[in-house]
Amino acid sequence: PMVDLGSLVLLMSVFGGKIAFAYVIVGLVIAVIGGTIIERLHMEDQVADFIRQAPNVEVASPSLTIADRMDYAKNQVVTVKKVAPYIVVGVIIGAAIHNLIPEHIVRSILGKQTWYAVPLATAVGVPMYADIFGTIPVAESLLAKGAGLGTILSFMMGVTTLSLPSMVMLSKAIKKKLLGTFIGIVCIGIIIV
Repeated sequence: PMVDLGSLVLLMSVFGGKIAFAYVIVGLVIAVIGGTIIERLHMEDQVADFIRQAPNVEVASPSLTIADRMDYAKNQVVTVKKVAPYIVVGVIIGAAIHNLIPEHIVRSILGKQTWYAVPLATAVGVPMYADIFGTIPVAESLLAKGAGLGTILSFMMGVTTLSLPSMVMLSKAIKKKLLGTFIGIVCIGIIIV
């Protein structure tokens, strides 16, 4: 959920190519290193039983006409209706940060000089639920108020990867030990980045 084409395009338009590229590369590095660590810990038994015992399913590939393919593609495209609520909430929070919180407060809490800014931003992001589109307006407002770029990226990664609702859904598919390992690896990876 942290790295996708939509996030790359949006980040490029707001923060520029270098930052968008860094965000994508960092997200992929965290995923590969985290997956490698989990694989080496041999935690296969931590996947929920109903998933491990599911039979293999053969899916027939239907032959589709060009019109069928166009209809399917049209239905798969992210619509304004799906994304709009996240953007509206993000814009409201971003506007509140921009208009209500003085710049010196943001700088003192989330500025480059504070050692706790990145862990705090990651922790604050975890209970929130939003996709990358909802975090961009908040990130833009924080950047304008003087928050460090690393802090902002940590917040965005925490929101999109470790949100509480996502962890609740993930807990249905994997057991607590693996879930805790996943959360720990991702948190440490985000903070290091």
